Amino acid sequence: MHRDGRWLLIERGAQESHAPGVFAGVGGKVEPGNAGPDVLEQTARREVAEEIGVDLTGIGLRYVESALFVTDDGDQVINVVLSASMPADAHPVAVSPDEVAGFAWLTLPEVETNPSCPPWTVRSIRAAAA
Repeated sequence: MHRDGRWLLIERGAQESHAPGVFAGVGGKVEPGNAGPDVLEQTARREVAEEIGVDLTGIGLRYVESALFVTDDGDQVINVVLSASMPADAHPVAVSPDEVAGFAWLTLPEVETNPSCPPWTVRSIRAAAA
């Protein structure tokens, strides 16, 4: 999510099993039974609504990148990054404080130098900004 040259990153909750406490984009998993056309876009819109209370209906989503990684628990994950403009009238809130401990609106240079931004967040924001 971006607005006015800044990227919205969430601080992942301390209870998250993967990467607690770091800055990342809003994310989540495809729910069982939701496979079909536009599954990635539907999942992104649902996760944004569930985590930060923003409705992305009618907002274009742009593919940025994808990668495979293995979590600390040994789960293989296909990470697909999409980008969208934050609607002008939207004000994100931590709908689920266990998942979202806070927010930061950062420019690309701030993302690149922030110690709470892991390498994969920096890579994704660089790719989205390009």
